[in-house]
Amino acid sequence: MNVDVTPLPGIGTRQDFASKAGRRVGVVNHRDGRFDLIISKVDDPDACTASIPLTPEEAGALANLLGSPQLVAALDEQQRDVTGISTKQLPIGPHSPFDGRTLGDTAMRTRTGVSIVAVVRAGTAHPSPGPEFHLAGGDLLVVVGTSEGLRKAAEILERG
Repeated sequence: MNVDVTPLPGIGTRQDFASKAGRRVGVVNHRDGRFDLIISKVDDPDACTASIPLTPEEAGALANLLGSPQLVAALDEQQRDVTGISTKQLPIGPHSPFDGRTLGDTAMRTRTGVSIVAVVRAGTAHPSPGPEFHLAGGDLLVVVGTSEGLRKAAEILERG
């Protein structure tokens, strides 16, 4: 996929690509940290047909929604032939007792037997995070384990 980056003097940058549906989809990264999700015509990228302003937190949530399913799908494909093992995304909610704490503080593997194989934050996957990795509200933990272990892990992340 070819992503075009266009400097916008005094504003920031526009990053967009042409979709198969005949539109340009992109993001304007403002210098002040704001984002706009934009849709424009393929033949005229300056003719914006839709613009949705996003806060940094909303942009991160959207990035997680778009990026983490691909990671989970790849893991599911790799484990398809392993009976009894599943992959799941578990969120760190804003009121999780682990928001701001380290991955090691969860003692997840000891308590549930599941493995945390990645943390997705703002659309960026952090594979094989160590126990010192600091969690934050909005993170998605990609975990692998038994159905029972995944259920227990979800409870731990919600209640402690």
